Amino acid sequence: MAFLGLPPTARPQGVAARELARDRLVAVVAPDHPLAAEPTADLHRLSREVFVDLPAGTAGRVQSDQAFTAAGLTRDVAFEVTTVDYNMTRLITQGLAIAMLPSTYVPHLAGVTTIEVTDAPTRVEYVVWSDGGRTPAATAFLGLLGIKPEQ
Repeated sequence: MAFLGLPPTARPQGVAARELARDRLVAVVAPDHPLAAEPTADLHRLSREVFVDLPAGTAGRVQSDQAFTAAGLTRDVAFEVTTVDYNMTRLITQGLAIAMLPSTYVPHLAGVTTIEVTDAPTRVEYVVWSDGGRTPAATAFLGLLGIKPEQ
């Protein structure tokens, strides 16, 4: 069982899945970054910045890459990290890069400023699980989410 965020153009394959929520990405910058004083920005403006993101091809990065490509823009992802909590936040707060993250996740990060992105990509949050061989704990957890075993 896992939680997975995907662009709306993708759907989990090979597992059972239930959509939990939809969210938009926001720009995350250091409090003293020039963008921090702006209430909004668009992808064109963000494309002039240096980014930190998850590794290319990962589900957490695909929606950002697709959004910039669809807008005919490129961006400089100078840093790739495997965890958001410490590594990404540290690069942002030190002013070395900015990021785009789900708006519901950002309140868990300390020392950053969030900016609404007017043409931001969206993502769909799923809970996914194996069709067979579910443990009693997984079945109970799915029950808490209102998902019956046969769903």
